[in-house]
Amino acid sequence: MSGGTAPRVVEDFFGVIQLLSDGSVVRGDESTIMPAGGPFPDVPSVQWKDAVYDAARGLKVRVYKPSPPAAGAEGKLPVLVYFHGGGYCVGAYDQPMFHSFCQRFAAELPAVVLSVQYRLAPEHRLPAAIEDAATFFSWLRDGAEPWLAESADLSRTFVSGVSAGANLAHHVVVQIASGQIVLGPVRLAGYILFSAFFGSDEHTATESDPPAGVSLTVEMSDQLWRMALPVGVTRDHPLANPFAPGSARLEPLTLPPALVVAPGRDVLCGHVLRYAARLKEMGKAVELAEFVGEPHGFSVIRPRSEATEELMGVLKRFVHHHAVLN
Repeated sequence: MSGGTAPRVVEDFFGVIQLLSDGSVVRGDESTIMPAGGPFPDVPSVQWKDAVYDAARGLKVRVYKPSPPAAGAEGKLPVLVYFHGGGYCVGAYDQPMFHSFCQRFAAELPAVVLSVQYRLAPEHRLPAAIEDAATFFSWLRDGAEPWLAESADLSRTFVSGVSAGANLAHHVVVQIASGQIVLGPVRLAGYILFSAFFGSDEHTATESDPPAGVSLTVEMSDQLWRMALPVGVTRDHPLANPFAPGSARLEPLTLPPALVVAPGRDVLCGHVLRYAARLKEMGKAVELAEFVGEPHGFSVIRPRSEATEELMGVLKRFVHHHAVLN
């Protein structure tokens, strides 16, 4: 268009996302900001395939199952729903580090693991990802996937996620508990938040005085929230801050047991610890697993570390305990 002013860059996330003043988005190569934790070899004992859960939007879920399946209730396994991380703006369900970790879940828990794709901001700002999660649970409830009919015990379903995926898992659980998402034969046995991506206008102590050597800085976190939240709102929006004015009241809700994983070398640790403490104050069943020297998202960026091995043990105990109780 002649005579017009070219749109300017208003947000630049390491050249991977450039948000322009006209609302358009230019994306670069995400591999430049991915941790150098590979290679991520496949687990031979795990089968996987992709299925489309939202044909209109082309959204997929990657289904993992151990082969041969381990014995469970009537030969069926608990189900772990997993939402990937990336600040709601980057990341993908099929990226190697998430793919590798989901294979470990399937093999070591053992469980049927469902790694869910969702729309990313800023092209699709929140609550788009949460709407996608609701669509996914409708698909899961309707039982169209043969692998699930063969191997999955949907009455022992756990919801989990890392970073933004953990934030998403929280909102999904709240919508299920409040009846906004109807599960049918699916029953939640628990939920697991790895390095949850929460925020607020007032920075916590770990944001004001960050630990040394963090993998996610305060500036990165704040920038991701600016691109992910609806235009014009602050980090005290309920989608970022679960205890902000206007947030769903958690006290009257029957929430499933929670496992909250808090890495100590994480600027968001203060938010995670506050989340667990508030749930405990409300009388909710919550287990806090602190990993003092670990960075944000260590479960996927340091997949073979001693801490991640310890985390797998914590996760197995949590899933086995609550799968039996359910």
